Amino acid sequence: MSRVVMFVLNDCRTDARVLREAATLAAAGHAVTIVARTTDPYAARGDEESRDGFRIVRVPVAAGILRWLLLGRRPRTALHEAVAAFGAALRRPPRGWVAAAGAVLVAILLAVPAALAAAALLVLQRLTRTIRPLRTAWSGLEWRLQWRFGVMPWTAGALAAAPAGDVFHAHDLRALPAAVAARARERGVVIYDSHEIFVEAGANAERPAWAKRGLRRRERSLAQEAAALVTVNDQLAANLGRVLGIGRVVVVRNCPPRWTPPATRPQLLRAATGVGPEEPVVLYHGALAPHRGIEQLAAALREPDLDGVHVVVLGMGPMRGTVAAMASDPTLGGRLHLVDAVPPFELPAWIAGADVGAMPIQPSTLNHRLSTPNKLFECLGAGVPVVASDFAAMRGIVMGDPDGPLGAVCDPADPRAIAAAIRGVLTLAPAARADLRARCLRAAHARYVWEQDAAVLLELYASLEHPGGPVAAAG
Repeated sequence: MSRVVMFVLNDCRTDARVLREAATLAAAGHAVTIVARTTDPYAARGDEESRDGFRIVRVPVAAGILRWLLLGRRPRTALHEAVAAFGAALRRPPRGWVAAAGAVLVAILLAVPAALAAAALLVLQRLTRTIRPLRTAWSGLEWRLQWRFGVMPWTAGALAAAPAGDVFHAHDLRALPAAVAARARERGVVIYDSHEIFVEAGANAERPAWAKRGLRRRERSLAQEAAALVTVNDQLAANLGRVLGIGRVVVVRNCPPRWTPPATRPQLLRAATGVGPEEPVVLYHGALAPHRGIEQLAAALREPDLDGVHVVVLGMGPMRGTVAAMASDPTLGGRLHLVDAVPPFELPAWIAGADVGAMPIQPSTLNHRLSTPNKLFECLGAGVPVVASDFAAMRGIVMGDPDGPLGAVCDPADPRAIAAAIRGVLTLAPAARADLRARCLRAAHARYVWEQDAAVLLELYASLEHPGGPVAAAG
């Protein structure tokens, strides 16, 4: 069995894919450590925890003078820490006063340039938002700054905190430098687990072409060090395998473990929102982020087709304030509800109380158009029919199941189309709706469960220990 070190540049508290893979490998006898970042990226020190047979070690993103400069954007935190350092110095006799004076001097020397740097950065950000050429230039340079002052400082800390290993498993591009550096230090092999097309995801998708080429070159160069590429569906496997020039590509989907809802379905969503038992509930769950179709789903509530229907948005993310504002909009009649995210292991019981799971992801990026989001498999795994974007990968699952449709697909940019698709599910006769829910659960248990994908992951690891062994490949 191998010593596995996983690297991921988030705090790995709710990252279901990383946690699931680590637990699977640990249960199979591998010694697994996840090296992640602290929940506060600029925390003064790291932390550790153990769960499900593996260990999570969290390290800050930045340390030393760099951290103090970055804390210039958080003057209260910087001041609090300076005062704490002053107090600690006073308690160290007999040189307490000397040390205290030194702490104050260091705090002042660091605070002044930090505050100036933070102010300059704030001015620059405001300028780039209003002047288009500057906005384009900033977008092109931003990833390099993030890489220099975020990814690489964390990489150094992660490398120092990482135990010895045989397999260095990087989750997404930002963790790949740490895995490559660990392999260079200790030999072993690298696995690149790309959850998405990184260059075409989020803010990266909107960067100028020259910046995306630079980011793609960096990804390809680092990925050449990997013994295998792992990704989440066949479409991404074909794309990434070709673009990154990796021949060994393995598909490990984001399916949840097998779960069977109780005969009386939990009503956690209704209890959290006060929605009555006779009122239909449509659920959006996951990241509250741009281009996920939350605005279009809210707009669909205004359509006559969804009169009396409630939408529950369950999650956290940068759009939380926007969603909260939409939920208080009187024109929606109190039918849009915001509920904070719940731990991954609690999620199936929450999903099971929905009548429809909605995922109108927008066609704004290649990454979105090729996606099969976690929420798709999580809804099916709870026996909840779905309304999804009419993209090839999702259409193949929702409309192409051998036992029949598992919901409906629609144009995600059109609120009327979203409303009509949801209404088409909600207006089925009771027996037909019950049959649809049962069909979703059967499909999940037969084809979309973690137990199947876990076997693919374990087969890959076995092949790395025994190079002549088989590897499940895709693309």
